[in-house]
Amino acid sequence: MSADHRDRVDGREGPSPTDLLHLAESLFEPFVENLRTLVDIECGTFLPGGVNRVADHMQARFEAAGWTTSRTPHRPGPGEEQLGDVLVATLRGSVPAADGGRRVLLVGHMDTVFPDGTAAARPFHTEGDRGLGPGVSDMKGGLLGGFYAVRALQEAGFDGFDAITYVCNPDEEIGSPFSGPAILERAGEADVCFVLEGARENGDIVSARKGVADILITVHGRAAHAGVEPHKGRSATLQAAHTTIALHELNGRWPGVTVNVGVIQGGTRPNVVAQDCVLRVDVRATQAAAFQAALEEVERVARLVVVPDVTVDFEIGSGFPPMEKTPSTARLASRAVGIAAELGFDLADAATGGASDANPVAGMGVPVLDGLGPVGGDDHAPTEWVDLSSVPPRVALLASLIATG
Repeated sequence: MSADHRDRVDGREGPSPTDLLHLAESLFEPFVENLRTLVDIECGTFLPGGVNRVADHMQARFEAAGWTTSRTPHRPGPGEEQLGDVLVATLRGSVPAADGGRRVLLVGHMDTVFPDGTAAARPFHTEGDRGLGPGVSDMKGGLLGGFYAVRALQEAGFDGFDAITYVCNPDEEIGSPFSGPAILERAGEADVCFVLEGARENGDIVSARKGVADILITVHGRAAHAGVEPHKGRSATLQAAHTTIALHELNGRWPGVTVNVGVIQGGTRPNVVAQDCVLRVDVRATQAAAFQAALEEVERVARLVVVPDVTVDFEIGSGFPPMEKTPSTARLASRAVGIAAELGFDLADAATGGASDANPVAGMGVPVLDGLGPVGGDDHAPTEWVDLSSVPPRVALLASLIATG
């Protein structure tokens, strides 16, 4: 590769975006073959055997390409469901951190939302430039995209970094309760992080995400015969109805905050005053201060009792803090836009209401970009797709960011 086709970054030479695009194009066929293999594995979050088959597949490719790997099995506690392993792969470069070598963190998840049998019923197939199948966009395409972006750098002979660490996560679809600490441990040593969820349907990458909290509100009342002695009852469902209205009235109080009571479950029979009722609530916010204020107000509202003698339990479950667009993330996004222009396509960064593993990493102050997988859409739906023609340019974009971003 001639010096004319290299970018100068931090005193070191890296391959140009166009050279990386040619290399990504040469890797396209094995990418699609591996994508077919991964999509056809039944790997919903609570199918740990399938998730670990994905981990096996990725681990074999990492090791063949010179990465070192480690696996951490999940040890479920009482009442917890078994999850798959966390797979961590590390590739060492030639420039130590003490000499300015960057430490890059890649994050991709191996689980999907689909139940057992979905892949058998809807295996990977193509329709024109589209690849279809469960998890093809969310996020088998991105999971492989990270590997092939680094592979392109290896093919280019570039190792001007301290280390690239890739965390393959088995439980992102339920908020990463097991893998989250492993991701944050590596983030604490990272200079930059790229999360490999699929690009938006319009091609946008993601520079900001809402924080999200899953809240469980349990109302305890008193059962009674609804026809004979209703006065002796204390209706948990009535209290839940008041609580639901009050919670939804919080929408619009803070910019970018949404509150949604998505599930209400209560009572046993029509002729019994409901003794218990459960509300499952989704709270999202764009900024950390508003997020905290909203969570405090949701708890205050949830504990307001309208029906006499009922009691309320309030629990904040899994979730993610907001991923705010910081100046360092903005500079990273600007670099991505410039690389895309060199590769011949327009790119924009966007904010989205969905959360991902990027959120807690950003909360540590690490510059993060998300949505760096191939372009895709209809995530979690039977029509989920990925644009296969977007694979080479998006792999080249990610490879350039790893080398120079």
